[in-house]
Amino acid sequence: MPVVIVTGTGTEIGKTVVTAAVAAAALARGHTVAVLKPAQTGVGPTAAGDADEVVRLAGPVTAVELARYPEPLAPATAARRAGAPPVRPSEIAVAAEKLAAEHDLVLVEGAGGLLVRFDETGATLADAARLLRAPVLVVAPAGLGTLNATALTVEALRARELDPLGVVVGSWPAAPDLAARCNLADLPEAAGAPLLGAVPEGVGALAPREFRASAARWLAPRLYGGWDAAAFSAEFGREPATAHRPERGIRQGLR
Repeated sequence: MPVVIVTGTGTEIGKTVVTAAVAAAALARGHTVAVLKPAQTGVGPTAAGDADEVVRLAGPVTAVELARYPEPLAPATAARRAGAPPVRPSEIAVAAEKLAAEHDLVLVEGAGGLLVRFDETGATLADAARLLRAPVLVVAPAGLGTLNATALTVEALRARELDPLGVVVGSWPAAPDLAARCNLADLPEAAGAPLLGAVPEGVGALAPREFRASAARWLAPRLYGGWDAAAFSAEFGREPATAHRPERGIRQGLR
């Protein structure tokens, strides 16, 4: 698994923190890791981007960013409005292959969802995944609405003959409601792919040392961790939401 594409069912659902957690867990196993951000949007030229955040949280990761556009828009739109060249799938594939030649694991973090456009031809992250023949990790929210969005994302992957590696809940709530608890069982069925982790909400605010020490506890063995989907579902999928103390929050994944 030298290259893994990390996508989401939408934006602001935890892709960067999940990418950092996978990187930290792989580093803890002794692997060398690189993170590739093809198009960073919505940040200025000197501000820290998503790849920088992965390095801050995970540790000694090689970070590469192919393009940066100032407005928080889809990459194709942001590039056009900035008068800058877009990032094309072939460029993403070449960059990822170069990194894979020197690292055990390359994580390619997309922008927004799978089919967000990267250039004027309508090319997407899925096109880069096809060129790389890489599995795709889907990051999804925990609550109401996630089943449809996740199923649509995986359906789009399979229509393009891409392999969904699995699903990670990008921000597991401190006090999960009924929908979130039920979704622990329903997400794998909706996706037709395994649930590979649940990252507690707010862990991006942890001190890097604590984040790195805990990351493997949020992820399944397929992602270099020790998280057990069945055990997690048994604990959090059946209890009423009122049984969870708010202070468990980000600490529930630190035990």
